[in-house]
Amino acid sequence: MTVWKIVVIYLVGMNLIGFAMMGIDKRKAIKKLWRIPEATLFFIAIIGGSIGSIIGMKFFHHKTRHWYFVLGMPVILLLQVAAIVALLHLPLQFIIM
Repeated sequence: MTVWKIVVIYLVGMNLIGFAMMGIDKRKAIKKLWRIPEATLFFIAIIGGSIGSIIGMKFFHHKTRHWYFVLGMPVILLLQVAAIVALLHLPLQFIIM
């Protein structure tokens, strides 16, 4: 398995987790049960689940009244995209054996 396949599988998994966690937290909020901490929701976004978290926010209408989520999640995504672009343009060659 190539490095790119591993990265893609990881990112798909993290985004599915981010999406699911928004849905789970929304359901728990409606039922007034124990909630997923906001720090955990941000952590999932930071480690690669930002797209899934943003889609989950929109789909489940969850955390859309909190400015720090409405602005924070897209900022995390933009920083991740900028980091990927910067890494791809570095004059380094990675040799995988």
